[in-house]
Amino acid sequence: MALPSAWSVMRVAIPFISVVGLLSVRLAGASQDSGSVIPAESRPCVDCHAFEFMQRALQDLKKTAYNLDTRTETLLLRAEKRGLCDCYHAVH
Repeated sequence: MALPSAWSVMRVAIPFISVVGLLSVRLAGASQDSGSVIPAESRPCVDCHAFEFMQRALQDLKKTAYNLDTRTETLLLRAEKRGLCDCYHAVH
């Protein structure tokens, strides 16, 4: 089975990362306006959460790419089979 090309993965990943960045900036601004201060000791590590989020996003992208690849292969096999059947009936 062919793996998705780097370009096709990047076409999905770049807009996704941009949206995530915009949402995180908007959420950061909203939390600063709320006026509640969380002590640094009880705050989660931002880098750790960002890494986990991006890791889950990458897994979702891989799963989506695999599903698209599988569907493409299935459609290609159907088209080849249909072409062979048409060719067979035309000859006989």
